[in-house]
Amino acid sequence: MKRPTRDERHHACARKRRYRSSGDALDAALLAGVERERTAYHCPVCGQWHLATKPARRR
Repeated sequence: MKRPTRDERHHACARKRRYRSSGDALDAALLAGVERERTAYHCPVCGQWHLATKPARRR
């Protein structure tokens, strides 16, 4: 599978909501009632936090 280009990464990031911290992102998921379906991750493109649609893997 081909890696996304820089432009593709920026386009994907631009479409997502940005949060200042993982706590802010998870609070937004809680308010929306989808906290069990979301996990927060730090974005290497914008340096802020986004919500992912899949839960984090258990280690």
